[in-house]
Amino acid sequence: MATRITYTTGTADPAVDAEFELALKGARARDHGPLPHVVGGEERDAGRVFERHDPSRTDQIASRAHEGAEVVAHALALAHAAQPAWHALPYGERVALLREAAQRIRDRRIELAAAVSLETGKNRIEAIGEVEEAVDLIETYCAHMEQHRGYEVPLGSLSADERNRSVLKPYGVFGVIAPFNFPVALALGMSSAALVSGNAIVLKPSEDTPFCGALLAEILAGLPAGVANVVHGGEATGRALVSGDVDGIAFTGSAEVGRAIAKQLTEGAYARPALTEMGGKNPAIVTANADLEKAVEGIAKSAFGFSGQKCSACSRAVVAAEVHDEFLSRLGDYAAGLCVGDPADHETYLGPVVNEAAAARFGRAVVEAARDGEVVAGGSRPEPPGWFVEPTVVSGLPRGHRLTRDEIFLPFVTVTKVASLDEALAEANDVVYGLTAGIFSEDEAEVERFLDEIEAGVVYVNRRAGATTGAWPGIQSFPGWKSSGSTGKGGLGPYYVQSFMREQSQTVAR
Repeated sequence: MATRITYTTGTADPAVDAEFELALKGARARDHGPLPHVVGGEERDAGRVFERHDPSRTDQIASRAHEGAEVVAHALALAHAAQPAWHALPYGERVALLREAAQRIRDRRIELAAAVSLETGKNRIEAIGEVEEAVDLIETYCAHMEQHRGYEVPLGSLSADERNRSVLKPYGVFGVIAPFNFPVALALGMSSAALVSGNAIVLKPSEDTPFCGALLAEILAGLPAGVANVVHGGEATGRALVSGDVDGIAFTGSAEVGRAIAKQLTEGAYARPALTEMGGKNPAIVTANADLEKAVEGIAKSAFGFSGQKCSACSRAVVAAEVHDEFLSRLGDYAAGLCVGDPADHETYLGPVVNEAAAARFGRAVVEAARDGEVVAGGSRPEPPGWFVEPTVVSGLPRGHRLTRDEIFLPFVTVTKVASLDEALAEANDVVYGLTAGIFSEDEAEVERFLDEIEAGVVYVNRRAGATTGAWPGIQSFPGWKSSGSTGKGGLGPYYVQSFMREQSQTVAR
């Protein structure tokens, strides 16, 4: 039986290491011919060709693909044509087909993980864990469909002559816009929830991860033609999809883009659903009653895993004055001990950031931090080739500083000193985001107050494995509050599949 790896797994066994390294070598050496779109079960080569550089070796090409803005309308038309028959299938048949797709992922998990690592720079544990999560996302949503018997619920009656029920029905065709940071798990998570509930989809992978998107098209090829379509490209393709003949959009990405999508989908003859997950500026509170060993490890893992490029990453530590100096020293030492390098290297903890723009953003953030506070650890860029940056710890920034409020998506954590739990909670909540948050305290009253007052959808207490990260399908839900989400309900959890359907109340009189 294959070794199971999640985001809280420490290391892989030697056999998995060897298999991953061989697969990554093969992915890097493969032919980089431009990847086609897959619409209606057929490949299309339309559109200009764009390139994706390997973030670990920026002089090498990781993938090429065609820009797909001109293909979107055709893909949507085919999806609309295929959707009625897909919806008409008994839900158990849809579930069976999606579980076959999950099995194909299991069979190819190391190959898929190597593609993730190639295009994003993830280390092996993060990459394999992501592929495992994709399987569990599909299985979780299929199980929810079964548990609710297709979401048909008998209702009461005021007359013996009437039979009443509530039925959830698919909207029709969803556009799915996936992010670079989880190009397999989040792409398949959004897609499988839409599909199991009877919708057809047009999936746009991130322009940073077209190779992963092409592999997903192969994984979904067992579904009826036109039900699952994959169209590559960047902003132009995304705009064409949102502006096209869609019945809803599922999106994971920046708050700015997500809010614009939600606004656009309220326009026209009627509003359509925009299911958006839009990032965070996630705090971890460390009180005077914290176990500092737990706190340092949990915050470091959340801040620096996948180079901080997770919407759930801990980017703010809010620390009681009594333990601030010791915590800061320990966190700086922890960060300095982490290995930055090529994901092909077994010792690598942080691979590169995803692209040149991210590396430049790191440079600007460090300049600001040094000007307005103190860079306690990190702050430099290792020698190329590759978009590598050091895990960085910053302290002493003025309250409300941009670096403590804006999402920067880097291995970069600020430490803010506070005088009380009142002040800590106020600081933690004083952002527009509300995705994840954590606390480290051995005092039950402090923990209960945190759970009652923190403004975030995903919260953790004393979690050494990750202060604000590491949610898993069926184990944690992943709802975003405030500017972190548009629905108040999250992926991974029990209310997500319903978001892709609308209710119909049916009364049948005799």
